[in-house]
Amino acid sequence: MAVYDYLFVIIFLVVAAALAVKAGKLTPGGGTAGAIVGLLVFAGGRYIGLGMLSAFFILGTLATSWKKNEKSPFKAITDRSAKRNAWQVLANGGVAAAMALLAFLFHHYADIFRLMMAAALSAATADTLSSELGMVYGRRFFNIVTFKKEAKGLDGVISIEGLLIGMLGSAVIAAIVMRSHVGHPWFMMIVLTGTIGNLADSFLGALFERKKYIGNDTVNFLNTLVAALAMLVWIVLAR
Repeated sequence: MAVYDYLFVIIFLVVAAALAVKAGKLTPGGGTAGAIVGLLVFAGGRYIGLGMLSAFFILGTLATSWKKNEKSPFKAITDRSAKRNAWQVLANGGVAAAMALLAFLFHHYADIFRLMMAAALSAATADTLSSELGMVYGRRFFNIVTFKKEAKGLDGVISIEGLLIGMLGSAVIAAIVMRSHVGHPWFMMIVLTGTIGNLADSFLGALFERKKYIGNDTVNFLNTLVAALAMLVWIVLAR
């Protein structure tokens, strides 16, 4: 890519981060982390990578803002703030940024790392949408481990509606990767690995976060890592 591509993207990321901070969506640290993640994703994933990251941020922001007052009583205190700090940004985008950096450094394996990056962003998008919109449109909420009915908003509690909404979010990420090639098998794998990561998030929430062994940022990081590794396993098996 030409130097002007990087200059354009850097300006775009700085302006986008500044606007997000001004709008109260990110803290200054979160804006800085977001710009760095964006630059790494662009370096390894080019404009498609940047498109995926932008889609995740836009969809996540809209989902978080949607019927915010209705959802607030069911959220943990740490999740009620619309502002995302640097750690939260890295928890959601760190794995994708790492995969993009590997794609940039190791050109012979770039396609593999880009698919792993797509899986990580697919999982992050699915998790955010299923959590935020599932609380609004879900009808029956149950513990993913015990399958017993529980109150919405608790760690490890999901709904079928929320899961399906999360899959739609993953499909958006997959569509950006595949563009017009919606029937390509990788489209379904990006959706599937995103869903695997989303389910892993719920299992981790039920088994560990609820017991305070790990925090939400760790869960979010691990859910994207699980999705990326699931994509790697599929690539190896497919060969």
